[in-house]
Amino acid sequence: MKNIVILISGGGSNMAAIVRAAQRDNWRERFGARVAAVVSNRADAGGLAFAREQGIATEVVDHKAFPSREAFDEALAAAIDSHQPALVVLAGFMRILTPGFVARYQGRLLNIHPSLLPAFPGLHTHQRAIEAGCKFHGATVHQVTAELDYGPILEQAVVPVLPHDTPEALAARVLTQEHQIYPRAVAELLPAL
Repeated sequence: MKNIVILISGGGSNMAAIVRAAQRDNWRERFGARVAAVVSNRADAGGLAFAREQGIATEVVDHKAFPSREAFDEALAAAIDSHQPALVVLAGFMRILTPGFVARYQGRLLNIHPSLLPAFPGLHTHQRAIEAGCKFHGATVHQVTAELDYGPILEQAVVPVLPHDTPEALAARVLTQEHQIYPRAVAELLPAL
């Protein structure tokens, strides 16, 4: 079985979109794959309840309990590895990972970012796109490398920036697209794993 481990920090809407796609499109039969676990760095992450309701194993590795980023990443990797992952998917996981962690999962660590990378890496992407006068914005699924919000692009979705957009309105339109492209990007990788 190709186990997928999803990392979240909050509500987990992209995680939920992936779980629903796996169920709807029968990834277990088609690819021999399943979402095996959802791991969060926050015990209050809303997405954990959804995962439990779906019968998916959940774990919390609280980053505040560790003296360094490296120590946290080591504990996080141990939690992930206990599920023997074929793929590790960052879905709103709001921690910068160390180069050692990224190297451990090289080629099988994915992220989704709310911009058309390479434009606007980092935070506040929607505000920055509006301020820059962009006519289009969007989301990118990419393989994770040691450089923040960088790495081979697997999928992108484009949305228009409307004349009176607020960051919140733009974010909502981008999120709808994220829920479509992230499950598709994961599914497209599964046959090769």
